[in-house]
Amino acid sequence: SMNIAIIPARAGSKRIKNKNIKNFLGKPIISYVIKKAIKSKIFDDIVVSTDSSEIKKIAENNGAKVYFKRPNNLSTDKIKTQNVIIHCLDWFKKKNILIDNVCCIYPTAIFTQASDLQKSFNLIKNKKWSFVISSQKYSTQIERAFRMINNKILLVDKKKFLMNSQNLKDFYYDAGQFYWGTAKSWYSKNMIYNNRSTIYQLEKYQSVDINTLEDWRFAIKLYKFNKNF
Repeated sequence: SMNIAIIPARAGSKRIKNKNIKNFLGKPIISYVIKKAIKSKIFDDIVVSTDSSEIKKIAENNGAKVYFKRPNNLSTDKIKTQNVIIHCLDWFKKKNILIDNVCCIYPTAIFTQASDLQKSFNLIKNKKWSFVISSQKYSTQIERAFRMINNKILLVDKKKFLMNSQNLKDFYYDAGQFYWGTAKSWYSKNMIYNNRSTIYQLEKYQSVDINTLEDWRFAIKLYKFNKNF
C-alpha cells in the first residue's frame, strides 16, 4: 500500500489571480511545494488535483503526476478540501490501488520543509494518530483578547484578562499548510475533531496562510528572511 501527497490546485482564486501558479520569486509557487515533497522521499506518488491544463503542465514539468482533470463541481471556492481528497482517493480505489496515508499539501505552503513532512509522517506512520495538522501556537494569550465595539474596548473575558499570564493556557491554530490523514480518516465525518488527531507544530516564522496580496507580499519578505538563516 502507498503513501501519497495530494496537492489541491484549482485555477480560480478570488483575491489573488492564479494564486496557485503565480510567480513567487521567479518560479510558480506550486513548484516549490512539489520539490519539497519529492525531496522528502516519503511519497510513492505526488498527485496534483486540478481543473486547469496550465496547472497540469507546470505540475508535470516539476515532477508531480496529474492523473485526471478535476471536475468543475469540485473546483468552486465553496468546495471543501476533504471532498477533493476523497475524489482523488476514489480514483485510486477504482484502479484497485491501496492507499495507506495521504498528506494534503497546499500549493502555497512554501515554508514547509522536507524535514517537516518526514517528521509529521512519523506521527501517522506508527498508527498512533489518524490525523495530523500543521499548526502554530498563538504567540500571545488569546484569553486576554478584546473586541472593538463602536471603537470601544470590550474584554472577551474579564476574569482571564486580569489573570497572571502563567495561569493562562496555550492555544494553537491550524497553520493551513499541510494535513496528514490515514485514507480511512479522510472519509470520516469528523476527521479533525476526534481524539486520534494531533498537531505538528511549526515554528513561528514558518508559515503564512496566503489569501490576500498583503499575505503574498509578507510571504516574500519572510521567505527571504528564512533564506538568510
